[in-house]
Amino acid sequence: MAKESGNNMVPVLWLNRMVSEPYYLFHFLTFFSYFIIRSSASQVLAPHLTPHLLRREIQSLLVFALLAFIKGVKEETWEAFIADALFLAKICLFVLAFTMDRRLAVWYILVFLVIHILTQQPLFQGLGTSSKLTPLQLESLLTDGTTTRLWLVEFRASYSPACIRSSQQFPELSITYSSKNLSFGIVDLGLFPNAAEKFGISLSGSMGQLPTYILFENAAEVARFPELDFEATYFHPTITKGLLARHFELDRHLLEYVNGK
Repeated sequence: MAKESGNNMVPVLWLNRMVSEPYYLFHFLTFFSYFIIRSSASQVLAPHLTPHLLRREIQSLLVFALLAFIKGVKEETWEAFIADALFLAKICLFVLAFTMDRRLAVWYILVFLVIHILTQQPLFQGLGTSSKLTPLQLESLLTDGTTTRLWLVEFRASYSPACIRSSQQFPELSITYSSKNLSFGIVDLGLFPNAAEKFGISLSGSMGQLPTYILFENAAEVARFPELDFEATYFHPTITKGLLARHFELDRHLLEYVNGK
């Protein structure tokens, strides 16, 4: 019963988020404006253009639905799916606007550019069993020896698209694997950029090293993802819970805790 109630609350939470988050609200208003412009322009469009535009709308809707379905199957987080779906929707909107009037297409490009400059997609809000830490708090927890033997820490920045897309993975991972031997922490290097160099993380360029995950054992780094030579490679895998669990051998650490080792 509680699970059913929780599922019923999801649409309400997303509706509240769409209204309260400027990023989602501005995108919704921009897409909704097409229907207003479309209905207003239907009386002034050339007779031969109306059926052509209708065919374009049907084609765009079918293509968007197909690609959104494929993305929905492939992506593991809502943040990644929404980012991809909005990108596809912008392309479809541009095609339809261009069919109506080239000036309208340019106007939509400018609007989306302004939205991109003024807003950003929010991170996943949940923390799971992980803790938000400052660099000083992390150093204190690692050195005082009164907490868990192992700390897995995600270093991220709220303005990095890669961090936004994967922001749900780490909290969910912490729910599964946290124990008295292993704790999870999150450090926002967007708020503390001077601490990045101390942990061997580069914030320059396209921010390809974010997010970075480091496993500490007794205050010493024992593993990280991506590796320090990450920039030497062009392709890198999408961050998933399975990838992080395998890379840091979280199943082994959990079994050692259960067996009392």
